[in-house]
Amino acid sequence: MTALSVALGIAAGVDAWRVVLLGAAVLFGQLSVGISNDAIDASRDRSVGRRDKPIARGDLTVRVAFSAASAALAVALLVSALLGWGMLLAHAIALASAWSYNLRLKSTVFSVVPFLVSFGLFPSLATLSATPSALAAPWAFVAGAALGAAVHLTNVLPDLDDDRRTGVKGLAHRIGGRTAAIAATLALAAGALAVLLGPVGGSLGEVSGLSWVFFAAVIGVSAATLYRALARRPGRVVFRLVMTAALLLATQLVASGGALAA
Repeated sequence: MTALSVALGIAAGVDAWRVVLLGAAVLFGQLSVGISNDAIDASRDRSVGRRDKPIARGDLTVRVAFSAASAALAVALLVSALLGWGMLLAHAIALASAWSYNLRLKSTVFSVVPFLVSFGLFPSLATLSATPSALAAPWAFVAGAALGAAVHLTNVLPDLDDDRRTGVKGLAHRIGGRTAAIAATLALAAGALAVLLGPVGGSLGEVSGLSWVFFAAVIGVSAATLYRALARRPGRVVFRLVMTAALLLATQLVASGGALAA
């Protein structure tokens, strides 16, 4: 996410020093989200033997982790403020949304909502860091939200069984792995279509050759993912395919950077 924010900032024409601040703000924000998530899930991770988690292994305490997450959050907001009030407000909303997922929403039918909000706002972090600042175009919000939905619905696939045993029952758990994988591929296709047509106002004749290449790549990988999800039980292969399509969509978004601002 940090690398994507920097790439979007460069593509949107943000000054070099502001791109550095943008990357730092997103990095510390992501640290706050990731560390707080592990702190909140520490007891669940221990119960299913997650030895890849430092808190579950006992390498550090939950209290220390929460302190680190809070400090990272404070730094993220402070650096965001240096980029302007618009950037501060947008990043604060995105981080509040992400923390709400960690604290409560991950175990509800609304688990996808924080991803729609935070990822939808993500392109605006770059455009609001520019001079003059502006929100990203609506199509960029759609593409970001689609990317977030796909990431969320797929990210839980490898851990569905462990999550159920520990009481986590988000949207993907409720609709099932296969349906979640199908929804993720459809979301990516919708996001790719938004990035294809949004910058040219829906005029197919004005779409560049490069845009068509990225669109075709996302659709191709999404189609392969859909076939795999329908043919057998979704697992890590489907997860990797969706992540590949998501990376291609993110690259497609970066390639349209000059048209990001509303």
